[in-house]
Amino acid sequence: MPYSLAQAVHSELIIKKSRFIGCVEPCADRATALVRVAELRTQHVGAVHVCWALLAGGQSAAVDDGEPSGTAGRPMLEVMRHQDLEGVLATVVRYWGGVKLGAGGLVRAYTDSVAQALLTATKVPLQRLVQLRCTVPYAQEGVLRRELDAAQATLTQVEHGSQVELWFSLAESGSATLVSRLNDATQGRIGWLTA
Repeated sequence: MPYSLAQAVHSELIIKKSRFIGCVEPCADRATALVRVAELRTQHVGAVHVCWALLAGGQSAAVDDGEPSGTAGRPMLEVMRHQDLEGVLATVVRYWGGVKLGAGGLVRAYTDSVAQALLTATKVPLQRLVQLRCTVPYAQEGVLRRELDAAQATLTQVEHGSQVELWFSLAESGSATLVSRLNDATQGRIGWLTA
């Protein structure tokens, strides 16, 4: 099961006089990640690199920001993949200390920065949501709404016509149980529509 993070967590490492400031935080997409990286560049004008990695489905990215290719972004991304994370941005701001670390040293520095931050991060499981749509007679609307509340489903749209049409979403793991309960509670008067 994939996880995201509850909130941003920071770490700081000093390696051969270079300062590495790491952060892992929830992030939904690449546009949000780019805004966050731009904020870091503004906050840390003396930094030589702001490397980052994003795990967000088809919008994932790994950016070395001037470090030798494959020594920063990709290793950071792999740390997050091994933790089974999704919807997470890892950033590491580097202040140059005057001593070259070499490719192996850079990989260790960037992976350690992300790994240290993840040690204290609170992981939250991600739930896949499903969208359902149905119609019920007006007399059954109250029953349906009570069942949706009990199942912690989110009612997204309601239309009142010849019958009440409702759109709602809930965790995929509970959808089969809810459908069965709604069929029973409405005594078969519910009509399921393609969402």
